[in-house]
Amino acid sequence: MRYTDLIFDLYGTLVDIHTDENDLVWEKTAFYFGFYGAHYTTEALKAAFHAELRAREAKAGQSYECFPDIPFEQIMAALFRAKGVDERADELGINAAQLFRISSLEYINVYPGALEALAALRRKGYRLWLLSNAQRIFTEYELRHLGLGEQLDAIYISSDYRCRKPDSRFYRALMEEQGLTIENCLMIGNDRHTDIAGAKALGMATLYMHTNLTPPDQREADPALHPSVTPGKEFEYEGCDWSELAQIIMNM
Repeated sequence: MRYTDLIFDLYGTLVDIHTDENDLVWEKTAFYFGFYGAHYTTEALKAAFHAELRAREAKAGQSYECFPDIPFEQIMAALFRAKGVDERADELGINAAQLFRISSLEYINVYPGALEALAALRRKGYRLWLLSNAQRIFTEYELRHLGLGEQLDAIYISSDYRCRKPDSRFYRALMEEQGLTIENCLMIGNDRHTDIAGAKALGMATLYMHTNLTPPDQREADPALHPSVTPGKEFEYEGCDWSELAQIIMNM
């Protein structure tokens, strides 16, 4: 076993998802605000949300090594308070955030073979970790719905840590809290600029998956870096065939 700890991205790596945060989604969310006395037009709610997000990101600071991730529900709660709805604002913010997500969600599925692959890797003795740029208020429930949570040794979500990949602090939180060593870890993700770049900066081995959710400006996987042929620590794989990929990882 070349690596003992496999660190997975979520969306585009294990899970296929499509959301559309269109005007109808914002309109439904504005209705919800209005039901509790916080009256916004669709456009006013959208503008207030983005203004609050920008203000909180600016306060957190942002640079190459600092990529803040602000909890979505806290912004929603702040928008209730801005309209004088202080009582239950935190609870209403959570509900508004989940309503927004559900309204925008067109589909969400585990990639074929991914659940079986994780189970097989665990049986082989690998430890499986999730490191996802995501919002807990969405992702915790989606993991439960998909049956993924029980296959993972621990789940790390960027909104909990107020930073996101490729920020080294997010990777180090996992490493330090779980007592992991760089040499034993393989980062698996579908985005070169976040998942892969952040891991490489720490000297970690990486497996880039070029999937349907990889940003369109990123090139396809290099066959010369296929994990079955290269002896290095930088691997690339085209597609999301987890039945094949799990076997390749176990033979590395």
